[in-house]
Amino acid sequence: MKKLLPILIIAVIIIIVITSISKQNPMITTQEGNTKKLPIEIIPNHFHDIECAMTIESEINSAQAISPSGKTWFFDDVGCLMKWLEDKSFKDEAILWVYAKDSKTWIDAKKAWYVLTDKTPMKYGFGAREKRGKNSIDFEQMQLKMLRGENLTDPRVRKKLLGI
Repeated sequence: MKKLLPILIIAVIIIIVITSISKQNPMITTQEGNTKKLPIEIIPNHFHDIECAMTIESEINSAQAISPSGKTWFFDDVGCLMKWLEDKSFKDEAILWVYAKDSKTWIDAKKAWYVLTDKTPMKYGFGAREKRGKNSIDFEQMQLKMLRGENLTDPRVRKKLLGI
């Protein structure tokens, strides 16, 4: 029993520290009241992707969906947004934002151009751009490819696009 006491004390201290840290800086997966339907500034390591549960480490490659009521969801990868959005009743009315790599600003996801071979957090490869570039596709094509699984997570697609 005497040997277990120090281990129990250390375990209790660790639990207290973890609990106090999580209460000080809770992760955000949604935000209510975004009636202007504008993108919300991403604070690194403070937002959580609602689809894949990953922490959003950077605005780069991130996306946001806003419902007609102004509720906002956050994503670390536009591919996660596409997967999550598919079965939502408001998917056609949702306002979608992506962070464009070329202009380093938030842009309308439906007007963005997508490169197929970017390094993205979930390895889907769809990097958003404001300006159309070589080998880029529009929103509808990106959405279709993502929902079909035609992205860099598929070894056949990866080999075709990257040669590896």
